Amino acid sequence: MESTVNFNWSCKHTWRRSAKNTAWCLLGCAIGDFGTILYFQITGIPWPVLAIMTLAIINGLITSIILETIILIKQNFNFKDALKTALGMSFISMVSMEVAMNLTDYLLTGGAMLTWWVVPIMLIVGFLTPWPYNYWRLKKFGISCH
Repeated sequence: MESTVNFNWSCKHTWRRSAKNTAWCLLGCAIGDFGTILYFQITGIPWPVLAIMTLAIINGLITSIILETIILIKQNFNFKDALKTALGMSFISMVSMEVAMNLTDYLLTGGAMLTWWVVPIMLIVGFLTPWPYNYWRLKKFGISCH
């Protein structure tokens, strides 16, 4: 209980570093998520909105894990450790980001619809949702993906 009371939420350095980590995660998630939605939007394949959004979430998670694994390999991790780290440290962040982005899309457009105005809103919501968690994890455990 005492560690919760004394937790420091005002460290600017940690907020900046967690913002950088969150942005990398957002980039990875957005590539797979938006790519999937755009594919169905362009091709007009008549899938149910929920199926498209579920596939978009899965693809967003996959591309985020791939991007984070590549980043860790460039930081001299071996492939196995990089993949394990990417899966273990940021999966909660990625899932919350994906759900927030797709829920925003659904609430604003009816789902599985990218427009010029919804994409920035989805990205902002996708960034803000996991950012405090990423700060907490970095501050409490010194653990980050990047």
